[in-house]
Amino acid sequence: QVQLVESGGGSVQAGDSLRLSCAASIRTFSSYAMGWFRQAPGKDREFVAGIDWSGTNTPYADSVKGRFTISRDNSKNMVYLQMNRLKPEDTAVYYCAAGPSLGAVVAGLRQLSVEQGPGYWGQGTQVTVSS
Repeated sequence: QVQLVESGGGSVQAGDSLRLSCAASIRTFSSYAMGWFRQAPGKDREFVAGIDWSGTNTPYADSVKGRFTISRDNSKNMVYLQMNRLKPEDTAVYYCAAGPSLGAVVAGLRQLSVEQGPGYWGQGTQVTVSS
């Protein structure tokens, strides 16, 4: 079955960098749009970054634009999130997501039709940034 496994989280100081990785056990990985979301305790899950099948289109949340970079390696079924100049407000559990289109990923994989196909979520990896 489809499985997304995140890694690379940890505890760092403000201003430091981390790179998150997501390993996808999807046979047709290159056909999926991918994304990263995050959720802090007591808050809703929010969109962080997305990437289309080719890696050409990469939308970002305004809060991370210029600091985070999403990328993918279709030959390895991997997606990455390079996080630079981390801030305490970046503290959250970060989730990897896969969906049938970039628009579906950005929207949080909600209300997908049977024709579109399903979306998938990983279990998350904790990122803690202290000041």
